[in-house]
Amino acid sequence: MTPFKLEIVTPDGVFFDGMTDNVIVRTTVGDKGILAHHEPYVAALTISKFKISIDGQFRYGAISSGVIKVSKEKTVILAQSCEWANEIDVDRAVRARQIAEERISEYEKKNDRKNLDIAEFKLKRALNRLEVSKMK
Repeated sequence: MTPFKLEIVTPDGVFFDGMTDNVIVRTTVGDKGILAHHEPYVAALTISKFKISIDGQFRYGAISSGVIKVSKEKTVILAQSCEWANEIDVDRAVRARQIAEERISEYEKKNDRKNLDIAEFKLKRALNRLEVSKMK
């Protein structure tokens, strides 16, 4: 496969800047694979796993929403957060899941839609991190 430039940027800075053979991400309309010479493309990303191929080896990560933009020069992913599978703090993700579940229960009782949406987002993020942590 022909390598191409990939940048992954989060609010904390550059997460990844290098060459890849393949990127697979989940957009709001389904999974999308990107190879070299892909047509220009822009899509919103959901909370999900992603994988990139470097020298024929896949590396997995967790992403919590963002945007992917493919151009002739490079592919850029702007993400709210991003972690490699082997760097996920599983204990922290378990605690986040527990807190989110407690808050969901609390906000459902109060019929607090705004905070319920936030808690559901945090639960999805924690569950995604736990799933991806197993893909080391």
